[in-house]
Amino acid sequence: MSFLRTSLRAQTLANVRRYSTAPEAKKSSNLPFYLGGAGLVGLATYIYLDSSDKKAAPVVPKRVQEKSPLDPQNFVDFKLKRVEPYNHNSATYVFELPNNDASLLPVASCVVVKSSTEGGVVDAKGKPVIRPYTPVSSSDQEGELAFLIKRYEGGKMSQHIHGLKPGDALSIKGPIPKFPIKENQFDEVGMIAGGSGITPMYQILTHVLSKPENKTKFTLIFANVTPSDILLREEFDKLQKAHPDTLNIVYTVDKPEGDWKGTVGYVNAELLKKHVAPASLGEKVKVFVCGPPGQVAAVAGKKEGMKQGALGGVLKELGYTEDQVFKF
Repeated sequence: MSFLRTSLRAQTLANVRRYSTAPEAKKSSNLPFYLGGAGLVGLATYIYLDSSDKKAAPVVPKRVQEKSPLDPQNFVDFKLKRVEPYNHNSATYVFELPNNDASLLPVASCVVVKSSTEGGVVDAKGKPVIRPYTPVSSSDQEGELAFLIKRYEGGKMSQHIHGLKPGDALSIKGPIPKFPIKENQFDEVGMIAGGSGITPMYQILTHVLSKPENKTKFTLIFANVTPSDILLREEFDKLQKAHPDTLNIVYTVDKPEGDWKGTVGYVNAELLKKHVAPASLGEKVKVFVCGPPGQVAAVAGKKEGMKQGALGGVLKELGYTEDQVFKF
């Protein structure tokens, strides 16, 4: 009933207005202002709430790893996670690190490995065969420790590792610090590597060249038997392209194949004089050497186990001193 009365009243008022001779004065409406104000208030509320939500979002602190999962005093077993074939005689072996930890290996350093089973790999005297290897994974790579291993005929440890399957274990001890290096420590660094001796050079280059402030110029002379034996070539080519002013790479092979246009022959005095900074630079230059024992002896003199040994070979002939050369 009330709805009907209201309707009739509204209709009557409308008829009165319709037949009135006096024009009805127009009143300005505040509705747009109310609507605009309401919109601004709504927008401000949305912005406030949105920013409040963002501010209120919890910040998850990054986990700080206090120590390496490796032990420099004891061998620890690590399980092989996967194998990545590289070429005809080399593959990358990736081992799992617990709790997704990083290795935290200092640069430059290596580890030593042995068979995880007693009597697994022994020498002629029945003692465990222990060999050093330099990882190719970065020290801050989480959950993995990777080695690029070349299989050598007669190499007991390399053949043992090449026989491992995912899930098998290898005993690893380290790190064993070799040469602490940082960006701008030297003006010039020469690197002479052969075969799998390239891994310490790769560790150093990927570390130092990643520093934007680095100005040290590196020259790598990498010797191999054939072009197909060159390890990490794609990675080195990318590094050289990314750092043309601080990295120069010279590949040399004994037996060129296909359309090989690089250097041919052993590392000799002529090659070193052409590409490596001279000994006259004194403490501003450093030369790193790593490769098969015969190559190391010819280039820098024989190593004496874990000791450097006397400087000899081509580098001594060219006037370098023991302080300027380091053998891995």
